[in-house]
Amino acid sequence: MGLLTLEHSKLAYRADFSLYALAVPALSAFLLWNAPRAHWLAASLWVLAGLVSWTAIEYALHRFVLHGMQPFRAWHEAHHERPTALICAPTIFSATLILVLVFLPAWAIGDVWCACSLTLGLLAGYLAYAITHHAAHHWRADSAWLRERKRWHALHHHARQPGCYGVTSPLWDRVFGSAPTAEGWR
Repeated sequence: MGLLTLEHSKLAYRADFSLYALAVPALSAFLLWNAPRAHWLAASLWVLAGLVSWTAIEYALHRFVLHGMQPFRAWHEAHHERPTALICAPTIFSATLILVLVFLPAWAIGDVWCACSLTLGLLAGYLAYAITHHAAHHWRADSAWLRERKRWHALHHHARQPGCYGVTSPLWDRVFGSAPTAEGWR
């Protein structure tokens, strides 16, 4: 079990949390200390856009890639079969995708402040997702919010109908009809 496998050692699994837990405050500090004050409002809006975008990306990746496309579907089925196993995308893979698909295009279209801000928002969303998903499988729920996220994710893992793809938010499941209703599944 190494850095490029889906099932990780405890060290490699924790590397994902560590990298992003360090990247979020580091990128925040970089922006606060270096971005021109005239860019702070725009930077804040780009961070917010990154956070909101993450929820849609999380939903789309989970629903259409992890449950729809091979080989990702087969890999994700291993997680469904063994939900407490330390299975996740290799950190090098997620970091490369964020760099290539978020930071570099944002820099090419805008400027370095836009790119850093959008990436910061997305990284914060990804970190929130990683922690929430880990908590749904490994922690006791001491708050109402976490109890609801655990219940929602348990529905995803155990319901006969596919759905509940959002881990950090039910928003896109409700928008796209993949959420259970009071009467049951649609």
